[in-house]
Amino acid sequence: MAHTAMSGTGTNPADDPLQTAVWRLRSRGCWVDAAALLEPHAADDPGAALQRAALFVERCLYTEQGWADAEDALRAAEAVAQTDEQRGAAACERGQLAYAATLLKVRDRVDEARSAFGRAAALIAPGAARRAVLDFRRGLMAENLADSPQAARAAYRRAHAGATAHGDALLLSFTWRHLAGLSLREGELKEARHGFAESLRLREELGYLVGTAPALVSLAEAEPEPETKARLREEATRLFRLLGGVPTWLASALPAAA
Repeated sequence: MAHTAMSGTGTNPADDPLQTAVWRLRSRGCWVDAAALLEPHAADDPGAALQRAALFVERCLYTEQGWADAEDALRAAEAVAQTDEQRGAAACERGQLAYAATLLKVRDRVDEARSAFGRAAALIAPGAARRAVLDFRRGLMAENLADSPQAARAAYRRAHAGATAHGDALLLSFTWRHLAGLSLREGELKEARHGFAESLRLREELGYLVGTAPALVSLAEAEPEPETKARLREEATRLFRLLGGVPTWLASALPAAA
């Protein structure tokens, strides 16, 4: 099962103290604490409101909790959005929340997800940084809800190109991983190992701790050497325990962690 969430480059290029603090908390799975840092700015800053909503959406994906908080934060972000791009970004987050609820079997919201992503596509300009995130999320829909790997691969490739153009290393870690997943599904082990290894490398470089265990598990799935496979899974289990059993959906892939 494939999961992902909000994209971002990690720490702010200008070393903005607020963004650095938000990233450090987010990367360790402390989404509520990260959102609290943004709350004083969210009432009149559309960017802060959107970022806060995205944190709560990501929390839902990784913990399967906090759905009401995410809905509230999304409504607040939608209320203060001023430009088409901001409205499109909010729609993209709403689509992601509906996708997550459907994927995790909380409630079937697939029609809402498609509608929100369609609205986002109409509002976010081609070539914009957020367009790459939208392309990736539409790829997830195609792969996991529509069972259309060809459409998913095309969307992931568009997202990969956009992430490369905009220097979005975190999004690249997701596109590498999901393209590799499709390669593994088709028996292309060499391509799969390369993509999974690139995803893991990027996440380790960014310090995206909460996403590192899934990357380790994915790489282990494509690893033919039993000892290496076992080592990767052991490291993933250690990180899973360190983070208190997050992401929750990884437990089924790590029986020793249960």
